[in-house]
Amino acid sequence: MPELPEVEVVRRGLETWAAGRPVSGVEVVEPRSTRRHDGGAVAFESQLPGLRLAAPERRGKYLWVPLAAAGSPPDRALVAHLGMSGQLLVNSPEDPDPRHLRIRILLEGEGEGEGEGEREGEGEGEDREAALELRFVDQRIFGGLFIDALVPASDRPDQLVPASVAHIARDPLDPHFDPDAVYQRFRRRKTGLKRALLDQGLISGIGNIYADEALWQARLHYARPTETLNRSESGRLLEAVHAVMVQALAQGGTSFDSLYVNVNGESGYFDRSLNVYGQAGRPCARCAAEGHQSLIVKDRFMNRSSAYCPRCQPVPRRARW
Repeated sequence: MPELPEVEVVRRGLETWAAGRPVSGVEVVEPRSTRRHDGGAVAFESQLPGLRLAAPERRGKYLWVPLAAAGSPPDRALVAHLGMSGQLLVNSPEDPDPRHLRIRILLEGEGEGEGEGEREGEGEGEDREAALELRFVDQRIFGGLFIDALVPASDRPDQLVPASVAHIARDPLDPHFDPDAVYQRFRRRKTGLKRALLDQGLISGIGNIYADEALWQARLHYARPTETLNRSESGRLLEAVHAVMVQALAQGGTSFDSLYVNVNGESGYFDRSLNVYGQAGRPCARCAAEGHQSLIVKDRFMNRSSAYCPRCQPVPRRARW
């Protein structure tokens, strides 16, 4: 599943090309891609036309586009569950259909005199005036699109989030992210540190790749008991998470195959900057720079893997695997 940087890249693309556009038509090519929508494919196709897409929003790995009827504020949202292989692509209606197309949403162009104008970072005016298609592509059909009601966020009632996302914690790039609150949750959780990082109800947006990278940068082992962290170590880890996310976002995210692309179909390349994930058997770059020899190792972890350096991330005495 794509992690925060990949989803944020897609969100920015949608903000550039799709925000402000009305929906004029919908075709569900694969009904299973609307299985999370109440009423399924028929209801999805009938409920979306006539609504206008507002600026897309994100919390952690979860992406949604608020929807508004004419003259009304948004009260529902188009939620994208990308699953393992979901992609949102913005294309011209004349472009050939991609393989594994599951849903197409026709977006009207922005006519002159509607008060929309060009927004910072958007395409040229003539591009904004042309009709476009928002295409949901999903090879494995684990993801999908659905419409969900907007409800007040539990930690900030003046902010609306989809009801299906209300339980998701804030992510490290959220302006209202509270590191001290996360530290207190770490202390109460009494679990392994990487398990805590992957818990989207505690801190969102982090998956296997960026958890390994942040733990390496913070010099902490993935099985370190969360209740043994002090405030300084927690702060160091959260700073590392933030730094890794920012670096990955600047490089368009991480792509190992064709399953992750942005809205223009381009892959990210943060995989070229990975220090531990996928580096098992290779020298630790930090140890080598410090004049030591240590090879990255990989352990089985939660039906996947966890990579770390045994020298600069030593196994704790009270490990929580």
